[in-house]
Amino acid sequence: MPKLVKGQTLEALADPFAVPPTEAFRHRRRGGVLVDEGGRILAVDEAEALEPHADTVTDHGDALILPGFIDAHMHYPQTRIIASWGKRLIDWLEGYTFPEEARFGDPAHAAAVAGDSLDLALAHGTTTLCSYATIHPGSVDAFFTAAQARGMRALAGKTCMDRNAPENLRDTAQSAFDDSKRLLDRWHGVDRLGYVITPRFAPTSTEAQMEALGALWAAHPDCLMQTHLSEQVEEIAWVRDLYPWARDYLDVYERFGLLGARGVYGHAIHLEPREIDRLAEVGAGLAHCPTSNTFIGSGCMAVASLRMRGIGVGLATDTGGGSSFSMLRTMGAAYEVGQLAGTALHPAQLLWLATAGSARVLHLSDRIGTLATGMEADLCVLDLASTPAIAQRAARADDIWDAVFPTIMMGDDRAVTATYIGGTARA
Repeated sequence: MPKLVKGQTLEALADPFAVPPTEAFRHRRRGGVLVDEGGRILAVDEAEALEPHADTVTDHGDALILPGFIDAHMHYPQTRIIASWGKRLIDWLEGYTFPEEARFGDPAHAAAVAGDSLDLALAHGTTTLCSYATIHPGSVDAFFTAAQARGMRALAGKTCMDRNAPENLRDTAQSAFDDSKRLLDRWHGVDRLGYVITPRFAPTSTEAQMEALGALWAAHPDCLMQTHLSEQVEEIAWVRDLYPWARDYLDVYERFGLLGARGVYGHAIHLEPREIDRLAEVGAGLAHCPTSNTFIGSGCMAVASLRMRGIGVGLATDTGGGSSFSMLRTMGAAYEVGQLAGTALHPAQLLWLATAGSARVLHLSDRIGTLATGMEADLCVLDLASTPAIAQRAARADDIWDAVFPTIMMGDDRAVTATYIGGTARA
């Protein structure tokens, strides 16, 4: 029977990078979200208009009801190495990532970390994640099994590497294709799960492997493909040495059929003009990982200018190169990175990147990312006065954006009053 979730609401009406940000959302001071027994939104309106249609009512008072946050790029196997000191990208992989990922050949370890990772996400109001696994097929099974048990919408893929990695973390072109195909056949489209074809990045895949994965994507064009692009200058130089024939980094992926509208390219900081043109032309999506970009010293993604070119951008924690499980902290870092890049992002733009923007990049905007009739009722409820420091600042707010911005900049899991999956509150 219908249930009503009451509080302040923000409905995305338009892209705040395309219209004035304050005009992109509708704010209801005493709003509500009516949810059917199947976990979908029946209506978003003033609470008093919806109450007669509800059998049960949960009143969150002045808390703000948003779509659940959507993490567009993360590495669940790196959960336990988050906040590790002092490495840049290549050293990070060799010193932290590869030793940790080697442990995922143990199904019990993979299952334990998958459960911890998803529970940490839910505690921070994140309801959907797009994750890299490891080369071990069981690491994908563990992640999807954990997500399925929690009723979550989740995407992931086996990370493929056949060179420039330890021997115990290398597959082959053929095994990468075969393992990915088996996992895709097993999991893609089951419940709320989606398989993502996942070459880690150009330096760890041979031409043969990338060609094989490009062929797999061509055979399954409804899948996403995720990889990394132009994260650090040393990485770009490495790609140039490995692929001297390529015009630029993106050209490597394009040559092997790994550039397309359903491609999600992580980081994309140091892009050449031709790369920007091609990304815009094909309609590819980018994942902005600001806490990671600052934590391991990568640089500042030019989010505003890329959005002006019409390129889709979603927000991502990049756990564990990213230094927080919190999408609030990630939004705060995106604001700081935007300031360094010369464009301060409006709170409406930050919230949009973490919800509707990520949903667009993941090609899920018909299901999640906005409060609207027919959408899946994955919700995050924020207390806008969760700590004394935030409360005293929010008390001076002139409008909803002035009220929510302190939580974006200073909030953490204490600000998350409730997280709903399919209309059901997580305990």
